[in-house]
Amino acid sequence: MSKQKQLNLILLGAPGAGKGTQAVTISKKLGLVHIASGDLFRKEQESGSELGKIAKSYMEKGQLVPDEITVKMVLGRISSPDCAKGVILDGFPRTLEQARALDKALTAEGKSIDEVLYIKVSNKELLRRLSGRWICRNCQAPYNIVELPPKVSGKCDHCGGELYQRADDTEETARKRLDVYFTQTAPLIKYYTEAGKLVEIDGEKSVEEVGSDLIAVIRSKK
Repeated sequence: MSKQKQLNLILLGAPGAGKGTQAVTISKKLGLVHIASGDLFRKEQESGSELGKIAKSYMEKGQLVPDEITVKMVLGRISSPDCAKGVILDGFPRTLEQARALDKALTAEGKSIDEVLYIKVSNKELLRRLSGRWICRNCQAPYNIVELPPKVSGKCDHCGGELYQRADDTEETARKRLDVYFTQTAPLIKYYTEAGKLVEIDGEKSVEEVGSDLIAVIRSKK
């Protein structure tokens, strides 16, 4: 398939916006490869690639992996044969510097980001969702007492394990996470808006409705 037909998307959304869930749905329905930055780092390290080793050396010191390394990993993944139809980037770019570096690197390869989909959810709703998250102690299955409660309170539907709330899912910690996210992302939203690539999606509808809205926008651009 020609490069022109490759559709490269970015999915933006604060913690709790449902970004990961929607990215998986879009990937399945439209045949786009879902590239989550966290998974990408892990796979590169597991493969023992040179970039993976460099990234690991930074992470082991508790340092942020330089943007140029992350961009090279993303470009390498986008160039894989299974990405011929296109990709949806989830969790990258996180900052304005990363967005500029990604654009520059893609342009050099005759590619570009076609659309940036921003799942917008109010702070009040994000806090409600984030502070309602619980995890199974055994199988790590996620629950949300607001949107996806277990059938039996405190027990996992899958394995019967005990559900617990992680320290980073309390309201105080959730508030801090959101502050960091919006501080980093506000310039990113402005950058893609000015580039004419940002499309805002109402993230406070049902999961199915948000998914339908996202699919409709993407299909209109294909």
